[in-house]
Amino acid sequence: MTAPMGSGESRGVAALKRYRVGIAGFVHDHVWGELRKWVETDRVELAAAADPHEPLRERARSEFRVERLFASAEEMFEACELDVVQVCTSNAGAEPVVAAAAKRGLHVVLEKPMAATLAQADRMLAAAEEAGITFLVNWPNRWRPETYAAWKLVSQGAVGHVFHARKRMAHKGPREFGCSPYFCDWLYDREQNGGGALVDYCCYGAVAFRHLFGMPRSVQAVAARLTKTDIDVEDNAAITLIYDNRFAQAEASWSQIPAYHDAVYLGTEGTLWTDRGRLWLAREDGEKQELPVEPLADGYRNGAETLVTCLERREPPPDVCSPRVCRDAQEILAAGQRAAETGRRVELPMSSAQS
Repeated sequence: MTAPMGSGESRGVAALKRYRVGIAGFVHDHVWGELRKWVETDRVELAAAADPHEPLRERARSEFRVERLFASAEEMFEACELDVVQVCTSNAGAEPVVAAAAKRGLHVVLEKPMAATLAQADRMLAAAEEAGITFLVNWPNRWRPETYAAWKLVSQGAVGHVFHARKRMAHKGPREFGCSPYFCDWLYDREQNGGGALVDYCCYGAVAFRHLFGMPRSVQAVAARLTKTDIDVEDNAAITLIYDNRFAQAEASWSQIPAYHDAVYLGTEGTLWTDRGRLWLAREDGEKQELPVEPLADGYRNGAETLVTCLERREPPPDVCSPRVCRDAQEILAAGQRAAETGRRVELPMSSAQS
């Protein structure tokens, strides 16, 4: 791995390190927002990017002034000295890129969920740990202050023992919601996505509950194409995570109007829930109270900023950004898929035959 740039001094004050970032893949629509966040850190140089689609490479050049452009990540790695790579491929396309980056000692930010399959997630985690790189999985809702505040309050016991939790991620469908054709092409492809709505949207609940409550002992699930006749994957799904003393439901829909991306936590001393950027608490008297939500701490406001903070403080990625937590979430998804296919409860950990 090349050393970060800019370690000299200016006017007696040590200059902050700058990191050379390469972007691998533009087919995940989240990439354009992530590019803006890298620029806003003012700590990086967008040194290069790679994607097989020429129109997307041209957009990177025109909007973000990325000049070194390649048709593949491997070409980019061979030609450029980098410190970090942001991976925004299809879910299935991430593994070879992460493996190649780890081999070169490059730190990685990978767009959620982590992989298309549990086996891919296991191989990526092993490659990253063997190489000793910082590997951060980026979840858009991790950077919503009300979501993070709810997690903190649940962990602190603000509503007592949470016996039931529900995370619902829903909109009217990727194409209808405005996702690009490049994004939809692989979201609707079972091999490239890993499934349909179950992988795309149940993953948010799976990783949140793994972070908050650990691994469940078993899961039950349903998944089906309920409304869309023009796709070959499920458009609605729900996974129930079964613990010794709670249930947690990760729900997904590509059919819901209006969109909904929030969670509720039912506790023995009250109920806590998020609602479109706000956080609410209700006690036994039934009255609800809106809770103040603090902004996220500087250095931890998005994936790009957090990766730089982790490198400089030599910290592991926090909570749901941890690749080990995300690997476990991938196992919950795999168990959910098996449960939906068989109509039977799946015990965890899964056997190699099940996964």
